[in-house]
Amino acid sequence: MRDFSWKYFAKTGDVDAYLLYREAGDPLEEGGPLLAEEEKALDEEAQ
Repeated sequence: MRDFSWKYFAKTGDVDAYLLYREAGDPLEEGGPLLAEEEKALDEEAQ
């Protein structure tokens, strides 16, 4: 679900998809927030 919400956000810019992505968190951290470095890399990837 996390991958889908990110891909949907990247294509559409839909804020709700981004919020769902953030809520899903990092699967390796049991739903915890992403590290700032990882979030920055993903944001750059979306642009």
